[in-house]
Amino acid sequence: MNDDSSIARLAAILRDETERARPGDRLPSSRELMRRHGVSPVTVSRAIAQLSAEGRVVTRPGSGAFVAPERGRAQAPDLSWQTVALDDRMVDDSAVSGLLARPADGVIPLTGGYLPPDLRPLSALSAAAARAVRRPESWSLPPLNGDPGLRRWFASEAGGTATPDDVLVVSGGQAGLTHALRALAAPGRPVLVETPTYPGALAAAKAAGLRATAVPVDQDGVRPDLLAEAFAVTGARVFLCQPTLHNPTGATLTLERREQVLAVARAAGAFVIEDDYARYLGADPIPPSLGSMDTNGTVVHIISLSKISAPSMRVAGVIARGPAAHRLRASQVVESFFVARPLQEAALEFVGSPAWRRHLAAVRQEILVRQGALLSGLARYVPQAEVELRPQGGFHVWVRLPQGTDEAAVVEAAQRKGVLVSPGRIYYPSEPPGPRIRLTHIASSSLAELDEGVRRLGTAFQDTR
Repeated sequence: MNDDSSIARLAAILRDETERARPGDRLPSSRELMRRHGVSPVTVSRAIAQLSAEGRVVTRPGSGAFVAPERGRAQAPDLSWQTVALDDRMVDDSAVSGLLARPADGVIPLTGGYLPPDLRPLSALSAAAARAVRRPESWSLPPLNGDPGLRRWFASEAGGTATPDDVLVVSGGQAGLTHALRALAAPGRPVLVETPTYPGALAAAKAAGLRATAVPVDQDGVRPDLLAEAFAVTGARVFLCQPTLHNPTGATLTLERREQVLAVARAAGAFVIEDDYARYLGADPIPPSLGSMDTNGTVVHIISLSKISAPSMRVAGVIARGPAAHRLRASQVVESFFVARPLQEAALEFVGSPAWRRHLAAVRQEILVRQGALLSGLARYVPQAEVELRPQGGFHVWVRLPQGTDEAAVVEAAQRKGVLVSPGRIYYPSEPPGPRIRLTHIASSSLAELDEGVRRLGTAFQDTR
């Protein structure tokens, strides 16, 4: 049976179930639907999306799908015709949406990628934004490649020989990744990625029509020998990486390997997209970026502000040279013209204030405290789990579960206990090597909540043994 007929069959079954159920009733979990009907996760996702479009169900991230209220169901138009009109270029945003979803009341997040409200520099950001928007010129058209002062700041942060003319201001790190992938590789071409890697990078590559090919990492980051082999075998001309505090493993590429990666990419005539998302999340000294070591335009370097400040500070700098820089700028102009000038000026006000350095110091100290608390909690409540690496900063730890553990069952059991964790499978472009989960210490509201979340995870793990 092909995928379309499987989706239609499952949608019909669920449609009948919603007719018999009461508004607010919860549908079976995705795992249960897969087991019961022998279908894939994509089939379940598309069937539920179809019922959601019909107004028959409502989905709540982290909680599941529920039968919609009667009024919403009665008014919903029939949009099933779109299934035929749309082709199969579906963008699977489930992994990224799961990481961005707000947890339900009483649920402790051990996943996510942003500072909790109490750690965000809200007063400093508000003051910076107020100063910015009071200037009448802040509402005028900005330079298309970004505010000159902000470009100067990003260039100085990037180091090396970067100049303000090399910088393009974009709407956050994810936008930087998307523009870079589209600009540097044509649809259908391979792109090399670390494995495991950030799910947003995998989603962006797929949305650009690229084929992600995995290059393994170890505790010192990506292996240059395997990178060279992957370039040779695939003919790829782009390698996307996070050399500092790699997500999810926390590995930081050694200086020797950084030099080797640049040499391998130059020999292959390829670009390196450096996602420097964690530049401000680690202890000093910060390793030199690949971009600062590059002398011939090999590296496209991305620095983001949202991780270290607040989710809606969607501002990042992309540093590139030559024809690649032109293509990046063209990609942004065609897609969205420019980043809103008030946001750019607020960002510049913030990073130029004394509050910026104070905030950096406070967050780095909190990261050390919370990481220690998470590791202590794991040793106490989940001693069977193995932390593969203690990162020198960052928000996450990468945890190996005992061989034979049902990773999905652990994640679902944890959710039932009221704690959210990230399944390891979403970080792999191909088959995972074994059961793993990523745990985030920064998303919880306090150390007490963090400890309770790990305790709940331990209970969930025992329930699946």
